[in-house]
Amino acid sequence: MRRLPDASLRGKAITVDLEGESIPAIEGEPVACSLVAAGEPTLARSVKYHRPRGPFCFAAACSQCLMRVDGLPNVYTCRTPAREGMKLERQNAFPSAKVDVFETIDWFFPKGLDHHEMFAGVPVAETVMAKVARQLAGLGLLPKEEAPVPPRARTLRTRVAMVGGGAAGLAAARELTEQGIPFLLFEREEHLGGRLAHGAPEKDAPAITDAGSLAKDSVFTRATALGLYDDEDGRYLAVGAWEPGGVRLLKVYAERFLLTPGGHPPTIPFENNDLPGVYAGRAASLLLRQYAVAPEVAALVGWGDELYALARLLEEHGVEVAAVVDLQGSPPSGGHALATRGSEPKAHGLRHVSAFSFTTSDGSRRKLDCDAVLVSVPVSPSFELARQGGAKVSFDAGRGLFRVEADGQGRTEAQDVYVAGDVTGGGNARQAAEAGQRAARALVGGLS
Repeated sequence: MRRLPDASLRGKAITVDLEGESIPAIEGEPVACSLVAAGEPTLARSVKYHRPRGPFCFAAACSQCLMRVDGLPNVYTCRTPAREGMKLERQNAFPSAKVDVFETIDWFFPKGLDHHEMFAGVPVAETVMAKVARQLAGLGLLPKEEAPVPPRARTLRTRVAMVGGGAAGLAAARELTEQGIPFLLFEREEHLGGRLAHGAPEKDAPAITDAGSLAKDSVFTRATALGLYDDEDGRYLAVGAWEPGGVRLLKVYAERFLLTPGGHPPTIPFENNDLPGVYAGRAASLLLRQYAVAPEVAALVGWGDELYALARLLEEHGVEVAAVVDLQGSPPSGGHALATRGSEPKAHGLRHVSAFSFTTSDGSRRKLDCDAVLVSVPVSPSFELARQGGAKVSFDAGRGLFRVEADGQGRTEAQDVYVAGDVTGGGNARQAAEAGQRAARALVGGLS
């Protein structure tokens, strides 16, 4: 990964401290973005085999970017804004993430290691192995200092509480604003728009609604929904919201809940899919569109419309596309000049991706040099919040994913929970926006 020529126009140049070394960054961008752009793709080591780990999803869903930040362990660096002088440390490595002696575990046990049964029944060896396993287990080390006291929780009340400010959420918010229904919208990113703002551009996608055009004080960004709960005062949405004084817990009581959290980018099984330099397709488009960071040469693998849209986006910004491998079918007409049917993908490299190979449709093996492998497949619906609220979740065997069951107006089995967008199984941005609008109208009709 490297910064594109216009990256300096996107913010103030600063430095962060990575284990005693000054690393260039741009103020406010995710720390993980700063590190990969500075040629530091390895952010940690895996717990059991101590394999190198780098960020994959940039959506706080994979845990591969966890680092110790200013003494606090297990921080999602893909969600932590860079600021001058912040101190970063890699975790789960000895003596360092670049040279980790425990990496030899992976070499000595190429077929896997069951530490639960190793040396079981051998008194001295069993005791030693138990101590080693305890030393290697867990993520990071406890903080050296006591955590600061968080701000006191705050209670909010509204008629409609909404989660997700992407295509579906924004369309629903516009509809509620036009009908004069009070609502509060919570978006975990710093900006609204979701894939409209940072995904590969889609044909006929709706425009992004500016927060200023919505109801006053109705939008919270950098606010993560934590769960739906009930107490003596009714049902409320628990939200962790970033404020100048720290993260504050919000208890948001509402008559109805409209959930449009989208989905998270999954990985697919292939050899070395955990190697630093393997990124989700949506992570790659986010890095490019929001922070002007992109690979030199990329190999794309996956399936679906976003695979081809991402290839076009990369080339428009000067990235060399080495391959576009469709794992599920014949490439569509007009998809991409390099598109081909393939199978058995593999990432190559010792510490970082250096090449990509796959089996072609005629059975031959092809290998290409690259510095990034981008996995672009349909997102996995973020159904957890809706299920906690009482909605039914089922497995869609045709698409190989779990989704929230809802009717055409977004109604679920829970009377006060409505859903729209990717959480119901996917679709393009235009379809998500239309579903959000329908859900908002149905929700309004159900309000007392």
